Amino acid sequence: MKALDDPVDVEPPRKGEDPADCTACNAPDEAYIWVSDRWRVRAMDRPTGLPMVLILESRSHLDLGDLPNMLAAELGVMTVRLERAIRSLDDVARVHVNRWGDGEAHLHLWFMGRPHGRLQLRGTFLSLWDEILPPVPEAKWRENLALVAAWLAEFGGTPLAEPPRIDWKAPAKLETAVPLVLDAEEGRTPEENGVADESDRTADDAIADDWTAKKDGTAGESDAASDPHGPGPADTSQARGTAENGDSVPVTMPPVVPAPSST
Repeated sequence: MKALDDPVDVEPPRKGEDPADCTACNAPDEAYIWVSDRWRVRAMDRPTGLPMVLILESRSHLDLGDLPNMLAAELGVMTVRLERAIRSLDDVARVHVNRWGDGEAHLHLWFMGRPHGRLQLRGTFLSLWDEILPPVPEAKWRENLALVAAWLAEFGGTPLAEPPRIDWKAPAKLETAVPLVLDAEEGRTPEENGVADESDRTADDAIADDWTAKKDGTAGESDAASDPHGPGPADTSQARGTAENGDSVPVTMPPVVPAPSST
């Protein structure tokens, strides 16, 4: 059992009663995850046992009872915004908002996210559990800080927390891809080299080719080329045209003259 101390006659001064000695007043904006003209939000210097612990501070050196009406109204708005931002994290079930005011004279409110499913952490001892539980991974902690800062920035201010960088490493060497096209001169069969055999053609293929030839006006050329008694494809110089009455008539084509050699 812890003994109860006797009361004192005079309360000791809090830390930072003088603005010159106030930690919050002397801290630069870079020490916070989000700042505005009248408010700043900071985190711990390292991950702790809870998924998120943040502190909302007024930029002016004021305590809770010293706030003018405008800042008092903004304090309510900022409390709701920060609570929603922390509760939007995947691993946070509830957000505890605390203000003690016994340590620092500068106004600061604590926002603590209770982990999802951790029912044993419910209640007033959540701040003690933050010191008992193992710290959360730093990469996840920094990612959550960036998400909260971005949420607050949707309503104004400047987000200063950045997500962790991707730990990407280049491969030690580049591997050459194996070509998929096979050389036909390696002794493979036409089927192995992707060349279709004429024997694989079906009757439907022949009918389709015949219909295409009739449509293009070139029907009969393949038959003449394959006729052993007719002119071969090398010495024929006739094609078919269409007369005015619609009948098909032979048309004499000029002979093909080979191009002169460049040599």
